[in-house]
Amino acid sequence: MTLGLVGEWEVPHVGVTVVGPDGVLDRHGDVERPFRIASVTKLLTAYAVLIATEEGALALDVPAGPPGASVRHLLSHTAGYGFGAGAPVIARPGTRRIYSNRGFDVLAAHLERSTGITFTTYLTEAVLDPLGMTATTLAGSAAFDTVSTVADLGRFAAELLTPRLVARRTADELVTVQFPGLGGILPGVGRFDPLDWGLGVERNFGRRGHWAGPALSRDAFGHFGAAGTLLWVDPRARLACVCLTDRDFGPWALAAWPGLGEQVLGRYGRDVATVA
Repeated sequence: MTLGLVGEWEVPHVGVTVVGPDGVLDRHGDVERPFRIASVTKLLTAYAVLIATEEGALALDVPAGPPGASVRHLLSHTAGYGFGAGAPVIARPGTRRIYSNRGFDVLAAHLERSTGITFTTYLTEAVLDPLGMTATTLAGSAAFDTVSTVADLGRFAAELLTPRLVARRTADELVTVQFPGLGGILPGVGRFDPLDWGLGVERNFGRRGHWAGPALSRDAFGHFGAAGTLLWVDPRARLACVCLTDRDFGPWALAAWPGLGEQVLGRYGRDVATVA
């Protein structure tokens, strides 16, 4: 089994799944174990926001956040906020790519004001319930406070690979690089010039030094979390991968995760037969 390699990682617990267009291709570990997914939460938050735009509750280019910023800026880490909760504005909107947890908290609050519904309720009704993600709960920040399972996030990864909850034009906008050309620092990884971002999804894949490794295509997108978690989708290979651990992200992950990507692509990039 290709995913058996993760059993060699020095982590207390790990679960992995690989998803293709027709379903699960492989799995390893306890796929039903709850894990903190940290900033992988932002993928769920972004999807809920995009559903809200399709419902007419929000628009990408309406003002939100600091003066001059919009929903689009908040989703693409260009609103000008610093990194942490409560961080001040440190740049003019649209001029710098500054990865920001605060920006996503502001985004969730904006959705609440626009819909009159708590963000947790909206996320549950718009994303989690339709996808059958019954083991996933948001217990705080819309930037990083979700607990989920590999099985649940595999369902979400399948949605990202073959969208059903949003229109094709919305899915295309999700992965389109916003405010191209801006450089910046990917926390825990390093500086990228440019530091590419879509609407809540990272777009720096297929580049040397990236946490997922250079084997993935430049079409790939996704996110990692500081809790030692990842979700990526490579549309060119028609594959998605979810890996959750309970060891915080660090040098071990930068060393291990590229090999996972290489083996998944090598084994399943041309073989999309599903497993039972």
